[in-house]
Amino acid sequence: MMTGEEYLASLDDGRATYFEGRKVERIMDDKLMAESARLIAQGYDRFYAPGPDATSPLMDIPKSAEELKARLPILTEADIVANTTNQSIMTLMTAAGRIGGEHPEYAERIDAWVKDAQKRDIRITECITDGKGDRSLSPGKQPDPDAYTRVVERRSDGVVIRGSKLHITGASLGHETMVIPTKAMKPGEEDYAIACAVPVNAPGVKIVNTSYAPRHEDDRAFPVSRQNHMPEGFVIFDDVFVPNERIFLNGETHHAGQFAHSLGLWERLGGLTFMAHEADELVGFAQLIAEANGLQKVQHVREKISEMIIHATLIRAALEAAIANCTIGDNGAAFPSELFTNAGKYQAATQYNLMCRHLHDIGGGSILTAPSIADLENNEVGPLVRKYMTANPEVDGEYRMKLFHAIRDLTADAMGGWRFVTNIQAGGGLYAQRIVTRKHYDMEGAKRKALHAARMLPGQAAE
Repeated sequence: MMTGEEYLASLDDGRATYFEGRKVERIMDDKLMAESARLIAQGYDRFYAPGPDATSPLMDIPKSAEELKARLPILTEADIVANTTNQSIMTLMTAAGRIGGEHPEYAERIDAWVKDAQKRDIRITECITDGKGDRSLSPGKQPDPDAYTRVVERRSDGVVIRGSKLHITGASLGHETMVIPTKAMKPGEEDYAIACAVPVNAPGVKIVNTSYAPRHEDDRAFPVSRQNHMPEGFVIFDDVFVPNERIFLNGETHHAGQFAHSLGLWERLGGLTFMAHEADELVGFAQLIAEANGLQKVQHVREKISEMIIHATLIRAALEAAIANCTIGDNGAAFPSELFTNAGKYQAATQYNLMCRHLHDIGGGSILTAPSIADLENNEVGPLVRKYMTANPEVDGEYRMKLFHAIRDLTADAMGGWRFVTNIQAGGGLYAQRIVTRKHYDMEGAKRKALHAARMLPGQAAE
């Protein structure tokens, strides 16, 4: 296993990383990129165990509902790249189980690559969403054939791929990218049915980054995002060679969708896990700011918080149900219930805006306009700011200000915008979750119950 220091050193490997118009020659020399890298390094140190046979719990493959559940607090507290590493491994294991009967060679390659990744203790990011070009056209009908990542050359020892992948969280800070088709492919689109693993520093890989990290010289008004931000990568594959042992699908269009569906399951479970924690977090902030404002006993405030509590409880229940109703695959791995995972993630995402609205309604306009900590430290206006930022005489004005800053940072600023969009889009968007939920719902059972209630089943006596 790697220590945090060893992880940071491993980033200095010649990777082509760009941030805000300039090439980052060395990750640790860039302030914002280095802060994100150090967050991942802390995770390495947290899970580090000495010895040649030690492996990270982030890379364990759960074999039961109990093991699935035991992972949740680990992943909730881990950084997002640790989560994408876990999800990447589980995606490949899920896909291997689904295509291995027809293509044992791919299942064997996946198994070998996963074991090697576990041994090297690397971090993996998920490359799925393509540029897509004209969204009304399929991959094979795009004016630019590179709109979807594709194979441009097949050799005896591997393939050359070209294209781009969008929204890749932490791409510049991982060691490898898991590249898979973004959707099902049709006959004639064989070049787009490619799944493989590509090192971040492979020749031809270029990563353009954005970040919601605060740019302020005094970032104390950003208590969450200043210490917990991660760059988003626009990953470009500019004619990148991939050797055969790293190829997990190569032209078999009828299996392309299996990889996207497999990732969707684990992405949505990860999203549901995070959103269950997030829902509790929002309840906590709503109660704290209500108390700081002196409104904790006002009826409409209590009703809003009660609604937030019910939402948080139902999301947590969906997560518990997804794990309790897991299935065990032929390879012995445990997979969460597709039904409860997708329904829970959908509900959490569609109601997130309402929960934030309740929080903002309870908190008030100072969520956006509260003075800074630096204003408190000004000898002339500081005492007056503290005086007038106090509402409940039992709650200090500075404490109330810090709550406002945290609520704004989490829900109404750059990080808040990132959360709002990713809660909807992570795992394939709301439409995909509706499709999968409907697919796994027992519709025939529901129809039988309706017919039974109407006394229309065969053998039921008419009244």
